[in-house]
Amino acid sequence: MVDRVYKGGIPALRKELEELRREFSALHLKTDWVRLRIDPLVKHARELERQLSSQRFSREFSRLSRGVAQFHSDLVYLRTNSKELRTILQFEKAKRSN
Repeated sequence: MVDRVYKGGIPALRKELEELRREFSALHLKTDWVRLRIDPLVKHARELERQLSSQRFSREFSRLSRGVAQFHSDLVYLRTNSKELRTILQFEKAKRSN
């Protein structure tokens, strides 16, 4: 279960963050959310993906079931940041349309 959820969730969240990067870049805000939050989050997600697909960890998942909380915390971290960035983006877009 960890394998499927984690390996599927991380790439999906990375793609979502990359979409947020494009949307924030188009707004030209005073706060550079791309450099401040999005780029570090994308980098973190890419590193997790790289580690998961490496030969070193390909046989580890059966033994990693004891680390489910750590896998879950990565997903929660990325999801929470993505959600909050989406909220900021919606606020900024609404502010501009008024």
